[in-house]
Amino acid sequence: AYRDMGFLPEAMRNYLLRLGWSHGDDEIIGTEQAIEWFDLSAVGRSPARFDMAKLESLNAHYIREAEDDRLVELIGPMIEGAHDISLDATGREHLKKGLEGLKPRAKTLIELSENAAFYVVRPQFPLANAKAAKLLKQDSLPVLVGASDRLAGSERWTAEAIETVLRGFAEQEGIGFGKVAQPLRAALTGSNASPGIFEVMEILGQTETLERLRAVPEAS
Repeated sequence: AYRDMGFLPEAMRNYLLRLGWSHGDDEIIGTEQAIEWFDLSAVGRSPARFDMAKLESLNAHYIREAEDDRLVELIGPMIEGAHDISLDATGREHLKKGLEGLKPRAKTLIELSENAAFYVVRPQFPLANAKAAKLLKQDSLPVLVGASDRLAGSERWTAEAIETVLRGFAEQEGIGFGKVAQPLRAALTGSNASPGIFEVMEILGQTETLERLRAVPEAS
């Protein structure tokens, strides 16, 4: 049941161990360390109290520490099942590259899979996320079209190069950068919150980024 809720086995072992045993003030105790340290004399006498928030905190730690390849194998089937798709090599590579920006934001594998899905599943319009939908108001569409046209001419597709292009576009148009970045985020991810938008665009690639941006006016 806890596996289905998105908890890693090492997080469960660590948490259950600490429910009835302690080693000083240590909270993060890996399996190998637990085997080395464990002794019956440190088993507590008082009743244990289950705390979901503490378990989630531990799980978040182990998600951050987990190898990216392993996490892709764990969340891949979740995304496939939730969206009725089959991940190909490109999709798995996008997920792997995106994990660096996603792992600090997730307490469970369920959260991680939901947050990562946009890398392999295009947003569906109208957006279900109301806050993101507000970012794609009619007056935002010319901004997306202009940014898309400027990005299409970019010969270098790195986060740094993309940022330079988009900041230059915002300055030329005389608008705050947030007026460019936030509609871009909504159009590319379907959400109003995500890892850094330049990082997202680099991972998606130039072709996929432009296709998603150009789909917004058509959908609207």
